Amino acid sequence: MTDFVFVHGAWHGGWGFADLAHRLQAAGHAAWRPTLTGLGERSHLALAPVNLETHVDDIVQVLHYEDLRDVVLCGHSYGGMVVAGVADRCADRLKALVFLDAYVPEDGDSCWTLAGDFYREMFLAGVGEDGRSTAPPAFLKQRDARFVAQPMASLTQALKLRHGGVASVARRGMAWARRHEHSPFTSTYERLRQDPRWEVQAMDGGHNLMGELPRETAEFVLRFA
Repeated sequence: MTDFVFVHGAWHGGWGFADLAHRLQAAGHAAWRPTLTGLGERSHLALAPVNLETHVDDIVQVLHYEDLRDVVLCGHSYGGMVVAGVADRCADRLKALVFLDAYVPEDGDSCWTLAGDFYREMFLAGVGEDGRSTAPPAFLKQRDARFVAQPMASLTQALKLRHGGVASVARRGMAWARRHEHSPFTSTYERLRQDPRWEVQAMDGGHNLMGELPRETAEFVLRFA
């Protein structure tokens, strides 16, 4: 049995991995899908200062208090920022890192710097009067009412990596969604697929791989069990 821990993207919540978790559990594995502070069922905590470091702490605490080891840690979209921060602090608890159409950051990167103009404009368009959060775009809210505002500091704070970040975990994979319009991950995919240290796969779906291609996504992450 392998413990899989999933980290969701901006505006999202752990509920977005429910189907994928069930598929992995049916294969005999454990799947953890915590929701980050200020989002989903934890949206009531958005009043407190929340940034990228808060979200890294969220997952570090799950690994520590559940005493999880040999974990396959998977991040979707913004969740890649969090996964990299967790790897920097908890590499000894991780068996593999998997990025599901996600950012693969280096020291000093932020979601804001990596997102590209299309997504930066989307972030700005949703900023509320207090400037502390950015609302989900209308098409997401129409798809599922559970999408809520993302703390803006989580998108703008630079990631500080002191112990190697992503490179501190030997086994790494990335699934790239070829139908993700305006994808900020294409150049990362092109770079990593030339790197023998990475297992990379292009998937014929949009950004929400878990929802659009649940079987294929489960098959990809199971490679790392």
